[in-house]
Amino acid sequence: MTAMGAYQAPVCHLLLSGSQSEAQRRNPIKTPKTPLQLPLTSRRLLFFSLPFSSLLLLPNNRKITNKPSSSDAFAATYDPLTQAEKDASAAVSSRVSDALELLEKGRELQAIGDFNKALQYFTLVVENYKDFAFSEYARVGRALALYEVGDREEAIAEMEDVSISLKGYPEVHAALAAALYVDKHALLLAENQFTIATLLDPHYTDLSYVKDTKHWPPSLVSSLRHFITLS
Repeated sequence: MTAMGAYQAPVCHLLLSGSQSEAQRRNPIKTPKTPLQLPLTSRRLLFFSLPFSSLLLLPNNRKITNKPSSSDAFAATYDPLTQAEKDASAAVSSRVSDALELLEKGRELQAIGDFNKALQYFTLVVENYKDFAFSEYARVGRALALYEVGDREEAIAEMEDVSISLKGYPEVHAALAAALYVDKHALLLAENQFTIATLLDPHYTDLSYVKDTKHWPPSLVSSLRHFITLS
């Protein structure tokens, strides 16, 4: 017996609620997991388990092709030199080759003692290829040959000029020292030139060196002997 006006919950509702709660606790309903609910490790395993060929077909991977691009084709056909520039370069290369061949021939003739013919080859280089720097070395050979064939005045003038343009080249300083001492009787100038030569290369105090290695003409070897011995 309850007091008037008091609310009393229906028994069936309480029993139903309790029974449902008890049933749910005993047999909870398992909801299937969607792909988005897979653990992170499972998603990684799924990705790395895919075949490599299938990865190439994924949207974010572009296929690599060997088809050349337009920029590659342009680079393959582009040439920065004009035909006129190519022709000029070929002409210079040909002249250099010709000049070096003449210079080498002159040195070969000098080595065997044919100073008259050596003079001709050295002169060709000096006259026709003076725009090349290595023509100065042909002038050294020409001066030595001139000294031997008897034109000593021109030989000394050539040596003096080359000793300036090739300053620091020991051979021309040693040759000029020998010639200045014997032909000009200029002992002080000869000493200065020989000091430069021997500081750069002490071999020029050895007469066998200038004769057998540098192939100086006999007259210049003799002049160097007189200078070294001060005779």
